[in-house]
Amino acid sequence: MEEIKVYIVVVLCQLIYGGNYILCKDVLNGGMPTTIFVFYRLFFGTLAFVPLALVCGRKNAPQLSWKITAKIFFLALFGVTFILNIFAIGVKFTSSTVTSAISNAIPVVTFTLAVLLRLESVTLKKIRGIAKILGIVLCLAGVIILAFYEGPNLKSVSHHQPFLNGSKNKQGPHSKLEWIIGTFILILFTIAWSFWVILQGPVLKEYPSKLLLSTLCTFFGVMQSFFVALIAERDFNKWKLHLDDSLLAVLYSGIIVSGLAFYLQLWCLEKKGPVFTAIWQPLSFLVTLACSSFFLGEMIKLGSVLGGLLMVGGLYSVLWGKQRDNLEKKPSTEEEINCQELPVSKNSTNQDHAIVMHDLIK
Repeated sequence: MEEIKVYIVVVLCQLIYGGNYILCKDVLNGGMPTTIFVFYRLFFGTLAFVPLALVCGRKNAPQLSWKITAKIFFLALFGVTFILNIFAIGVKFTSSTVTSAISNAIPVVTFTLAVLLRLESVTLKKIRGIAKILGIVLCLAGVIILAFYEGPNLKSVSHHQPFLNGSKNKQGPHSKLEWIIGTFILILFTIAWSFWVILQGPVLKEYPSKLLLSTLCTFFGVMQSFFVALIAERDFNKWKLHLDDSLLAVLYSGIIVSGLAFYLQLWCLEKKGPVFTAIWQPLSFLVTLACSSFFLGEMIKLGSVLGGLLMVGGLYSVLWGKQRDNLEKKPSTEEEINCQELPVSKNSTNQDHAIVMHDLIK
């Protein structure tokens, strides 16, 4: 029964993420400025994180010095405020399908950066090393296809918005230049997020509570994103939330994704380890692909599907190569296996946090 629960929960998490891509795209199509959207989702995310942190993390909370606080502040400035804002811009300029597809590249990009920083190694004389390189090449090919090849439109289920019709879709069709820029902004997001994962290692050694660190990052992110939004948008009429899909989107992103999905994914990590969670990530792409046409009226391009499939293939190729590494090392305990599975770095604490903190972005 416990085994069935884990599968149900991990599928539910991916369904939540797929819904988030749809809602984010819808509200940005409706004209909400990206900076204001980021502020509100972080604000409601903090409301979701604080009770969780007080209940689960208060007893074993490490001491918080001014030095650690400053490090977490700058970690949040780069890893939450900056990354979420460029993510929102990338979503606005492309589509929910492309956004979901590119998110599959995050573990591969993180692994690539770890190799460049000599935190990971690749042995080309063995099949597992070739599989890792193949995964990187497949992801790169997927990015190129997403950016430069549209292809014919696939058959659409609906060109109306049967449920998410609160916005008037103020954003017109994307130009080719906007699409290319948006795609590479999303790639910049994956590189920045992957680099952020690696930067968390030293901070986690000094402040090892993942839950409290996540909470502090979102808290600082709220303050930082407020000033960013204030500078970018002085028309306070655009700050107003109405009883429509814009309110639903920020509540969903903040509370359901950063709150509920965070807790569920943490539970899956404890039960099955990081790689189990990572291999289910492409499910959110399939959910987004199936629902974007029906809910948003998006025209799904053949290039988006092909690019997404290549990136999914790249993800599984890298994960397979990493798993073969773990089998050859033959860790002595199941706990060691769980700590080594995710292809991020050799820091096991950082590996677990890489999956957990992804919920802040999705």
